[in-house]
Amino acid sequence: MSATVKSAPGDEQLLVRRPGPRELHPVRTHRRRRTLEVALAIAVPLALVLLWQLAAARSWIDARVYPAPSTILADGWDRAGDGELWPDVRATLKRVLAGYAVGTVAGYALGLLMGSLALVRAALEPLLDALYVVPKLALLPVFLNMFGLGEGPQIALVAATVFFFVWISTMAAVLAVPSGHRDAGQVFGASPWQMFRHILLPASLPAVLVGARIAAGVAVLVIVASEQIAAADGLGHLIFDSRALFRNDVMFVGIVCVAVLGVVFSEVVRIAGRVLTPWAPRDRGRGQS
Repeated sequence: MSATVKSAPGDEQLLVRRPGPRELHPVRTHRRRRTLEVALAIAVPLALVLLWQLAAARSWIDARVYPAPSTILADGWDRAGDGELWPDVRATLKRVLAGYAVGTVAGYALGLLMGSLALVRAALEPLLDALYVVPKLALLPVFLNMFGLGEGPQIALVAATVFFFVWISTMAAVLAVPSGHRDAGQVFGASPWQMFRHILLPASLPAVLVGARIAAGVAVLVIVASEQIAAADGLGHLIFDSRALFRNDVMFVGIVCVAVLGVVFSEVVRIAGRVLTPWAPRDRGRGQS
């Protein structure tokens, strides 16, 4: 929108506003903006990959330590075609999904309870705050003692990590529900279930899903670190074992798979959040103008 100043009779100044392209053609402007954002999202990583490829080809970097992207892609394609890559991907994905499900359910249930009942919050919040600051990888020996070797410690570690992110976001979201909404429900005689279904859930769910989306990315980070310490398979084990054997090309294949897994998992949670909360404002970092 543009503005011009015109002189009116009596030397008065009038500010005249004229609609710009964004107001006159909102759909076209949004499409252009979205096209630009998508182009930038593709161009920046592509430029970095091309620079990496050039640096390896020109020996600006040691290709034995930092293999060229073409080498990594070829090795990953061969391992996928031979079936050597998928068992590690499946192992990591299974642990992440199982731990994420357990941690999300437990964190949401307790966060909702503590956000709704002050006495429960007063009793449990100091203890959970103390546990929250403990690095989660430090709990891996505890889980190994509890569950032994196998899937149990890995799943428990992811669940513990996800639990705190979902618990904090849920409790904070419930506490942030305006008191006027609660008062309106009480005036209309809403039962506890109706209060939850029609007031607390719609008002708090968008913030809860933001915490769940953050937890999705962190869950992938934690499981990869855990697999490097106490696992015989998985992407974390693949990365650590390849580095020990000086197979840096395989190591980068594992790193790329972890990155793709984290992005896809976080994106799935984001899309699920948009489907579950159509009334919530859209993510302004995703092409919204």
